[in-house]
Amino acid sequence: MTIFMRRILALCLVVSLSACATLKPIGDAVGGLFSNSDNSEPPAELTDYEAELKFEIVWDESDGDGVDEKILNLVPAVVDDKIIIADHAGLIVARRLTDGDTLWEVETDLPISVGPVISDDLIFVATSKAHVLALNVATGEAVWKQRVSSEVLALPLIVGEMLLLRTTDGKEIALNKATGKEIWSVADTTPALTIRGDGAPIIDGETIIIGSASGKLTALSLKDGAHLWETSIAIPRGRSEIERLTDINGTPLLINSTVYISTYKSGLASVSTVDGDILWRNETISSEHGLAADDFSYLYVTDADSDIWKLDQDNGRSYWKQSALHRRQLSMPAVYEDYVVVGDYEGYLHWLSKTDGRLLGRVEITDEPIFAKPIIVDNVVYVYASDGTLAAVKVLLF
Repeated sequence: MTIFMRRILALCLVVSLSACATLKPIGDAVGGLFSNSDNSEPPAELTDYEAELKFEIVWDESDGDGVDEKILNLVPAVVDDKIIIADHAGLIVARRLTDGDTLWEVETDLPISVGPVISDDLIFVATSKAHVLALNVATGEAVWKQRVSSEVLALPLIVGEMLLLRTTDGKEIALNKATGKEIWSVADTTPALTIRGDGAPIIDGETIIIGSASGKLTALSLKDGAHLWETSIAIPRGRSEIERLTDINGTPLLINSTVYISTYKSGLASVSTVDGDILWRNETISSEHGLAADDFSYLYVTDADSDIWKLDQDNGRSYWKQSALHRRQLSMPAVYEDYVVVGDYEGYLHWLSKTDGRLLGRVEITDEPIFAKPIIVDNVVYVYASDGTLAAVKVLLF
């Protein structure tokens, strides 16, 4: 059974067995299951076009089982000369960036659900069993393990000596980075039915900014979690719980004093970090992934139909839309040089032009989905696929 079908069956079971549950947004995977669009619309087939780029796969390796056909937030992390990945079975591997050689690997025997993230000499992962684990970057040796209130799917955020966590039961938790001891925690009210979200908090000075399952953007004090301000980004509409889903699932994007946020069904918004005032909305583009940005005042987003957009940071106006990869379950875009890069459900990486969105080239990494956002280091694209394949890819001009 494919991962595609497993996701559909898992979702159907969740909906039928519980009225108070969390759902993974799989609009791309099933043609917009919760939208008004035609659910039978298949993913776009890849067609021939005039490629303008060719590629070198510098190295590729396979470690463990990847996400093990589950809905997790396992992404590669880079520090110094290392790239580090984790799989759901508990394997954590550090490889050398330049050639992929193994530097160390450890078996934690924990069902890792998110991570890794890195700060100084520590690596952090969290598990489906509500544990957070810290390891030594140089050796992979365990430093501490702490239990929290529920599963963690959002990437932890490190600020100074704090490790900030968002749990699936709606709590924001601050742990001491060095010891794992809790500093403070704040509980948020969650709707009866929510997306199984992986959006992480962000930090602006002494303020933590979080998108919630209720469609609100909330600011908390870094010191003690005290509430500072709250803004409604997505307004529930419809009669059923599914129709009224308003989750802010992607991680907010902070640029200067402005937050850019995507919602599951209610569009995009730009918000001032000073007081939560909404600067602009674009209700025509919804995304479960979050947004990417370049250094030239532009935003890039993969929408709920896996169409890719380029937008103006100042007003949300669109410059181009690329629909050739429609419904191909694209990853969040990564941006570098003149390129926008996305992965798809068949294991391809696609390069688009930042200027006009035209397709420039593609390369097949594996035959399994690439859900994790690609990482760019020194113009090399590193990608981690759902089957545990880790690869480094470099553009070669014709």
